[in-house]
Amino acid sequence: MNFYQFKREQFFEHPIEDLWGFISNPNNLNKITPDMGFEITSDSVNRMYEGMIISYKVSPLFGIKTTWVTEITHLIPVQYFVDEQRIGPFKLWHHQHFLESKNRGTLMTDIVTYKIPLGILGYIANRIIVKRKLKYIFDYRRNKMAEIFND
Repeated sequence: MNFYQFKREQFFEHPIEDLWGFISNPNNLNKITPDMGFEITSDSVNRMYEGMIISYKVSPLFGIKTTWVTEITHLIPVQYFVDEQRIGPFKLWHHQHFLESKNRGTLMTDIVTYKIPLGILGYIANRIIVKRKLKYIFDYRRNKMAEIFND
């Protein structure tokens, strides 16, 4: 039973409230996600809340469209929120988003803990495809967030 974890930190010279206003709006996910046919299919809401269910259509691999449903399971405004997959390609997806005021700016930390189905085949898929794809997605996100906030 293999669990994997991916962590990424990024510093912004902006107040924590600016970052929170952006990342807590589900509609902004589209702006920081690479071209994977990403589309929010649930009703549009501009601010997250605990218990919120968000559904998407996305093509993460080989252009195959899939449904992904996440729930915001924990949220403390201007500090952090957690989204967990309810329906989707992973056996487990637990994504923590933390914001911390630091050095006249904001440190944003993402921690993704995930598990892939299919036993040994999932292990191989993670080594060959999934880990690289996550790195690509979060590299893209890092660059887009820098464009938006550090210009």
